[in-house]
Amino acid sequence: MTFESKLTPILREGVEIVKMISFKKIKDALAKKYPEMEPPIIGKLAGALVNAIFGTPSLEESFVIFARNHADLITKEQTNLEGMLEEIRIPLTDALRIQSLCDHQEGLDSTGILQQAQKLGILLVDRDLPLPHSFIELVRRLGSGFGLLLPPIPDSDAATSH
Repeated sequence: MTFESKLTPILREGVEIVKMISFKKIKDALAKKYPEMEPPIIGKLAGALVNAIFGTPSLEESFVIFARNHADLITKEQTNLEGMLEEIRIPLTDALRIQSLCDHQEGLDSTGILQQAQKLGILLVDRDLPLPHSFIELVRRLGSGFGLLLPPIPDSDAATSH
């Protein structure tokens, strides 16, 4: 087993955590904007927007029907993503780039996803590609801050050197 094949699933898991955080941020913003809208609809709309950002449309029938029936609203809200995701543009940019890197390792071309994110104003173009270790650390901190992960356990050497 090569180094890349062990690292790719770990990096993809990090991307999934950023997707969950993005979903949470978008869902909260939509709930404030549309207080009359039912929570399940808000959830599906938030999910559709996250899927659009990462180029991962849901193939489950209820989501396909929702996306088709609410295409105009999804398109309209895509133009508002920059404001909804302003606070997490760094991890979002890193996750999109890591996803693209993983896709490339697997022979897929996802440059269109990066170009779309740039058009939507959510990709920080001048940001360097993160090293895998930095990305994983960023995701761990963010994930634990959002209650999605347990914080990392300190090294026993670092803990005893205080």
